[in-house]
Amino acid sequence: MDRGFHSNALPMPRNPLKTRPELQTGTYVTTMTDSGGANHGNTFDRDWGEQLFQAGLEFAENPEPRCPCILLLDTSRSMENKPIAALNEGLQAFRIELLKDPLAKQRVEIAIITFGGTVRVIQNFITVDTFTPPLLTASGQTPMGTAILTALDLLDARKAQYLANGIAYYRPWIFLITDGAPKGEDLEITRQAVQRLRADETAKKVALFAVGVEGANMKLLAKVSVRPPLKLKGLRFVDMFVWLSKSAERVAHSQEGEQVALPPVDWGTV
Repeated sequence: MDRGFHSNALPMPRNPLKTRPELQTGTYVTTMTDSGGANHGNTFDRDWGEQLFQAGLEFAENPEPRCPCILLLDTSRSMENKPIAALNEGLQAFRIELLKDPLAKQRVEIAIITFGGTVRVIQNFITVDTFTPPLLTASGQTPMGTAILTALDLLDARKAQYLANGIAYYRPWIFLITDGAPKGEDLEITRQAVQRLRADETAKKVALFAVGVEGANMKLLAKVSVRPPLKLKGLRFVDMFVWLSKSAERVAHSQEGEQVALPPVDWGTV
């Protein structure tokens, strides 16, 4: 039974420009509170003027509230061969399923960050209708803490664009998938990542869901995530991503104050 992947309150967001910065309601964030992220070597563009200009055009064409979701994917050497192939297949299924829902493909935004040797923002936030899954390869160690900090920084930057353009948004999700434990970075970075992530969870700025592939340190994942992490059954990435797409669709269709139960999980165990 899935104990960590259900949500009992996923309300429709209000317009952030009409909400006091310190106010937060329900389970999903409806306000703009800066988490004060520092530079951790992110590869995304820091030209704020250009970013805001491009975002303005994007939001003018599609002013729908956004459901931001970061896929934080372990592409270290241990994911070689069958695991990385199954992960790539799952990403394709994720896109196909979300495209079936006209509203979800306008509201759900996907970003992809990989950590295998280095941390890379493979895909900055983009709506599903323009999303093309990348072909991932595996190499290197597992700088998980750096990847988490990069994800939080990326979210802060996207929230700033929402605020500047008057776009409402649901509480962001980070979906972490790994088959190991942090390696190739200082322990202090891992500690900073866990502390900042938990602080943002407490402030309802983000919701992290952790999934361990065979070989993952589940005890460590339990310390990273406030929700019980799930262990993937075999290499059922397609089933997992179909579940994620259905969950995102339900959130995208939710109204303010509505109780949204996520689909049952049959692809993983606690």
